[in-house]
Amino acid sequence: MPHKIGFVVVSSSGHEDGFSARELMIHAPTVSGWRSPRFCQFPQEIVLQMVERCRIRKLQLLAHQYMIPSKVEFYISESLPEYFTPYQAERFRRLGYVSLCDNEKTGCKARELKSVYVDAVGQFLKLIFHQNHVNKYNVYNQVALVAVNIIGDPADFGDETNIILSRTPPQTSREKLIDHYLGHNTEDPALEGTCSGKSDYISPLDDLAFDMYQDPEVAQIIRRLDERKREAVQKERYDCAKKLKQAIADLQKMRRPLDLPLQPLACPSSPHHQPPMHSLPQPEERVTENRLADPFLQEKPSSHCLDVSSQRPTVDRPPPATDPPPKTHPESLPYDERPLPVTRKQLGAAVSEAERRDMLGDEARRADAAGEPEPLTEKALREASSAVDVLGEALVAGAYSKTWSHREDALLTLHKQLADTPVGTPKEDLKSMLRAAVFLVRRAIRDIVTPVFQASLKLLKMIITQYIPKHKLGRLETAHCVERTIPVLLTRTGDSSARLRVMASNFIQEIALFKEVKSLQVIPSYLVQPLKANSSTHLAMSQMALLARLLRDLGTEGAGFTVDSVMRFSVQALEHRVREVREAAVGMILDLYAQHRALVLEYLPPDDSATRRNVLYKTIFEGFAKIDGRPTDAEMRAQKRAAAEEAEKRKKEEIKALQGQLAALKEMQAGVQEKESEATKAKNQDTQERKVARPNAPEIPDNHYLDNLCIFCGERSESFTEEGLDLHYWKHCLMLTRCEHCRQVVEISSLTEHLLTECDRKDGFGRCYRCSEAVSKEELPRHVKTRDCNPAKSEKLANRCPLCHENFSPGEEAWKAHLMGPAGCTMNLRRTHVLHKTPVLPPGKGPAATRAGTSGSKVGSKIPTPKGGLSKISSRTYTKR
Repeated sequence: MPHKIGFVVVSSSGHEDGFSARELMIHAPTVSGWRSPRFCQFPQEIVLQMVERCRIRKLQLLAHQYMIPSKVEFYISESLPEYFTPYQAERFRRLGYVSLCDNEKTGCKARELKSVYVDAVGQFLKLIFHQNHVNKYNVYNQVALVAVNIIGDPADFGDETNIILSRTPPQTSREKLIDHYLGHNTEDPALEGTCSGKSDYISPLDDLAFDMYQDPEVAQIIRRLDERKREAVQKERYDCAKKLKQAIADLQKMRRPLDLPLQPLACPSSPHHQPPMHSLPQPEERVTENRLADPFLQEKPSSHCLDVSSQRPTVDRPPPATDPPPKTHPESLPYDERPLPVTRKQLGAAVSEAERRDMLGDEARRADAAGEPEPLTEKALREASSAVDVLGEALVAGAYSKTWSHREDALLTLHKQLADTPVGTPKEDLKSMLRAAVFLVRRAIRDIVTPVFQASLKLLKMIITQYIPKHKLGRLETAHCVERTIPVLLTRTGDSSARLRVMASNFIQEIALFKEVKSLQVIPSYLVQPLKANSSTHLAMSQMALLARLLRDLGTEGAGFTVDSVMRFSVQALEHRVREVREAAVGMILDLYAQHRALVLEYLPPDDSATRRNVLYKTIFEGFAKIDGRPTDAEMRAQKRAAAEEAEKRKKEEIKALQGQLAALKEMQAGVQEKESEATKAKNQDTQERKVARPNAPEIPDNHYLDNLCIFCGERSESFTEEGLDLHYWKHCLMLTRCEHCRQVVEISSLTEHLLTECDRKDGFGRCYRCSEAVSKEELPRHVKTRDCNPAKSEKLANRCPLCHENFSPGEEAWKAHLMGPAGCTMNLRRTHVLHKTPVLPPGKGPAATRAGTSGSKVGSKIPTPKGGLSKISSRTYTKR
């Protein structure tokens, strides 16, 4: 199937600065094309090299609007001539020429697209441009070419070359095989417009006009859809192919032609640049509407040129009845002077009936675009009868036209009429004009063409901000404008085009802040309406963003927004299917909470663990905590973790310090024991001496001094046998107590350390940093927070009683006075058993022995009991056995 052939420019005879022949390699709406040097010598030539050896089927030239050559010749070659490559003697072979119209009938306001059908094989194509047509705009006698297009097939060297007359080649074996497999013949209309139809079919997408007057991105989309359409036809999926064809047609109606300047930009550095003597004309219509204007179908009698092809790439329009071209017999001319032939095709053989209707409709639209808009249909006339009565049928017909430029012009004309309405016009006429204008604006807001949509916004803004205040029409007319247009505008905020969404949102925000509209409080009521479950993502996000912006601008006091309406909308939006909408609702709730804390909480569930399982509510409540300055759950967990680590670190440090103290005490104990052994030896020696001096004195054995004596409280009793001492320690000794948790007997002075380090339930206690006592970990936070405890002092300054929580003087004897004295500890329950007895001690042994025994018990030494009633299990803990 013939298709567009790429090429590169090999050489050119010259060009004006900024208009190189290499510009012809690009097809786009913004290209400038090639332009000859000023006051150049003719003819001018350009040599093109195609990407491969091919069989050319169609050539297209897009001429400039006033730099027009009188004739263009075509030459083809298999390789470059000898003056380019000395070892090749082959020269270009002439195919013929085409003449171009002088463009006088259009006033140089349109460009001619010349399409020529040929059948020639080669790889190099040379174009020769002859003397330019003279007109008042071409002051430098230049010729120009905006674009050139080559359509053909790759060719093998076995193909016949340089065939001048066009003909339809036979089907290839591959195409026949496809037809046989599908059960179609070559004339099957179902395959029309596809690659499996006729082998010489040329796709409209390869036509030069498609690339020159189509947005490049839309062109790529259309090509992809066309490829899918052809695949669907080959697979006999005709319903799908029909839908794809309709989608392509819809995309082609979105084209917005560009205004191409008639005068190219001159190079600023060129010293020869001079402004033209005459002002250049502006095109009457867009270039896409003037692809082939009727004047170009007419040729001058002396030009001997061919008729140009029609607007459709596959169909040639016959020349008009008036001013026919001269009847010249090509056979009477020399072979090289014959004009290139034009391939003619029957309309029915090339396109289907449906496409023919589409073509005729396009032709009618182009004809209408060149003049007045098409008349109103009966349905449109009934629908817009009230507007027609006020504004006239011509203006309303323009607003209803199928050509977007007419619709835009109608709105701009109406804008001018309303702006120029005098102040003294009767109120009824002013209101009628306003309502008719709002009717057309409402319809134009739905328009998919951006310029029409922009014109509708411009007209609506003028009506609200200028027309109504100027004529003092009042709130009723303002409300009518807003209520009729804002709902439609809100739907455009969900448009697939980001540009249109932004334009619609910004316009609504701008109008909402206008004082006359703000006082109506209409727009906020539309924005807080619940989102529909099936609404598009763009629409939901635009409504959320617009609501957030207006809420910041207007607030919730007397502007249409209330905490109730916004919170109901936001809570409902938390359940939307789109994640971005839910996140936007969370942000809106947090913003509202910063201003109305108590009211916002009324619309939310309680802050508990069940609610926080929902990620959105967890985010909301943590946001509330940050706004209030409270720590969040994560921060509280981090604080607890840091406190636990600090407590563990402090515990390890305390253990390390206690281990050091224990080592020091062991060293002191060893020294005391050594001194005691030396004292015992000295006493034994003294005893022996006394026995020698007084042989008749009674002997008191030294090793029986500690019998019947409590080494903790110093009480001596005959009842303190092995079992008696156990009972005394277990129930009566004022210096001891039983642990309530492990039932062990410990000294009262070491009860705190026992609970923290030795007790079976030591993990359930912690130390208060204020009073230094052991407190249950469950009560410790409340204990620390209330700060009701009596602060402890340093051990060097005072002892601390764990029973009455009082501080008293330091030292071991102070413990006895506190626990056993009449004015001592009031919380010691064993004080009723205090025995005020002073034990009878042997001379020189009483106090020292008592202190030694007590001191020994304090540092963890084994207590020499007569028969081992209690066994030591720690430095200060005893148990009954």
